[in-house]
Amino acid sequence: MKSRILIIGACGQIGTELTIALRNRFGADKVVASDIREGNEELMSEGHFELLDATDFAAVEDVIFRYKIDTVYLMAAMLSAIAERFPAKAWHLNMTTLFHILNLAKDKKVKKVFWPSSIAVFGETTPSENTPQLTVMEPSTVYGISKQTGERWCEYYHKKYGVDVRSIRYPGLISYTTEPGGGTTDYAVDIYHRALKHGNYRCFLQEGTVLPMMYMEDAIRATINIMDAPKKDVKIRSSYNLGGVSFAPEDVAQSIQKVIPAFEIEYEPDFRQAIADSWPGSIDDSEARKDWGWEHKFDLDAITKIMLDNLKLQYS
Repeated sequence: MKSRILIIGACGQIGTELTIALRNRFGADKVVASDIREGNEELMSEGHFELLDATDFAAVEDVIFRYKIDTVYLMAAMLSAIAERFPAKAWHLNMTTLFHILNLAKDKKVKKVFWPSSIAVFGETTPSENTPQLTVMEPSTVYGISKQTGERWCEYYHKKYGVDVRSIRYPGLISYTTEPGGGTTDYAVDIYHRALKHGNYRCFLQEGTVLPMMYMEDAIRATINIMDAPKKDVKIRSSYNLGGVSFAPEDVAQSIQKVIPAFEIEYEPDFRQAIADSWPGSIDDSEARKDWGWEHKFDLDAITKIMLDNLKLQYS
């Protein structure tokens, strides 16, 4: 029997592409997309969609009951830069939604849960190069604190109640299908838009700020792979490190200049610089590779080609 899936936060950067991928795999009738707002035309027209406030327990429970949901992907969250402006709202959204889903799983109303963590769980005291799976975690942002706390609760619910919850720590994600969503790594999306529209980019991070990044297709594949893995192979129930490629803004600029030689970049760091400085430059994801066969496919130049080719089509 195929899973019946609910995606909460389906209109976000990850949720949009995850919904499409899961519908392609399981069939549109098996995947319910939900968000507090409506999404793009493809998301709305090609399968079930529910307007849903994920902080409302009764509303979430009702959708799960009506559609006979057994698997939930909880993608709703307030990201790093926006969360710094609205810390109480961010904490409420990020934590309340997680408790709702974990408690529904504890009560056997859901069989399997995916919840995303982030490199934001790390902090200035974390080893910044090849950051290990188990290490010092002293996040300095509201988003990072909520993700670190969420990891601990996921592991607790698994050990205490047997909840089958699975998680990966996403690095910065790059995609052409959705607009930047307020994250510190979103410069690596916006820069491609600006390159095509204006031929230049003013970066809110300074030169030399190396961060771990990943093309969205890799991230979606990792998400589906960990959910496909046999329960016995998912040995870490807090969250798995996930790595891709690490680069700085000037590396992206040089990659773009191979295609658009006249492209220029300048630097005007803002409050997001301090956030980026607290995050790792590269990630050791050997545990994910060993336990459930993770492997990334896309390097920076491949990402640049895909982004520019597809954004050109959008703008034309």
